[in-house]
Amino acid sequence: MYAFDIATDAPKAELYAELLKAADALTAGEADGIANMANISALIWQFVPELNWVGFYRMVGGELVLGPFQGKSACIRIPLTKGVCGAAARTGETQLVEDVHAFPGHIACDAASRSELVVPVKRDGVVIAVIDLDSPLPARFDAEDAKGIEALANLLASRI
Repeated sequence: MYAFDIATDAPKAELYAELLKAADALTAGEADGIANMANISALIWQFVPELNWVGFYRMVGGELVLGPFQGKSACIRIPLTKGVCGAAARTGETQLVEDVHAFPGHIACDAASRSELVVPVKRDGVVIAVIDLDSPLPARFDAEDAKGIEALANLLASRI
């Protein structure tokens, strides 16, 4: 059994360093990518405050397909031409959106979401998944959040 705990009001650098350590401990040596995505979704939910949804979309047959997550029911399939997740998968670049309602083509799976951070997970330069974080707060995410989730994506690239 794993017991990870950190104050959610800790400085972001500390929070993400601890999140990365916990993610490494949970996924090291585990070959099942779905299990790893499930545990990491739960871990992010525990560590990162002010979220209303967090999870993975996996690249399957040229589109994003819902993977393990925490939060309300979500969109199952996302074309690469739609939404923040599609943009991250299509461009291979992190998408940090302060106001999702101002993002062209935003997909509103949960009307309560106001800001979003989506980080592509790449293996050998190819996007294999995205990590999606939604918040009911506008401008919830910043460059430090992006850097922390990008480090997590790099760790997970060979584990999902």
